[in-house]
Amino acid sequence: MEAGGAARGTPGVVVLGPAAMSSAAAAKPILYGYFRSSCSWRVRIALALKGIAYDQVPVNLLKDEGQQLSDEFKAVNPMQQVPALKIDGITLSQSLAIIHYLEDTRPNPRLLPQDPKKRAQVRMISDHIASGIQPLQNLRVLKQMGERKTEWAQKCIASGFQALEQVLQQTAGRYCVGDEVSMADLCLVPQVANAERFNVDLGPYPTITRINKALLELEAFKVSHPSRQPDTPAELRA
Repeated sequence: MEAGGAARGTPGVVVLGPAAMSSAAAAKPILYGYFRSSCSWRVRIALALKGIAYDQVPVNLLKDEGQQLSDEFKAVNPMQQVPALKIDGITLSQSLAIIHYLEDTRPNPRLLPQDPKKRAQVRMISDHIASGIQPLQNLRVLKQMGERKTEWAQKCIASGFQALEQVLQQTAGRYCVGDEVSMADLCLVPQVANAERFNVDLGPYPTITRINKALLELEAFKVSHPSRQPDTPAELRA
């Protein structure tokens, strides 16, 4: 299968008991997310790559003072954050935890390499972005920064990208780690989109820019793009 292609026509391998398998198979997964949420985008890419059909329930982070703060959504995810995924009879939050579950239960195509060193590198890069960059410029933090939010976001992203560029110069092939799409790539593309949104100069990061361009050519990254979601405002649609 070409890197980035979906496992179309191949049933997912779900590690469940027989009764649970028949019940879970009848229910299509439900993704609670927001079109512009980078964490939601990571999960949409994973679902697309693995060829998993799902329904979406939009949670507007800006409307009604934040629909993620409603009692209704708190019952889905007590952390009141997106994404959340209902799948196989459970509800999962936190994008990397969701991706790990999809990898464990539907391992084709792989998003974590079999080689232990490459696997560790993928996890390292994913955590670098998901823990070291994105949380510092997410909506909750930016609201606290007030008029300084753009300056703060630019500073946090640039600082993180300086380190990430050095790491990727050691690990990258066509993509973040070698020539196969991995969980690290699912984290990279949404974070670059955030950088562009906040007008971060990407000139100093040629490796990041090259990998991002290659990934955006893949269908799974195109269909999961924020400009092509059910809740994307008309003026932002592709």
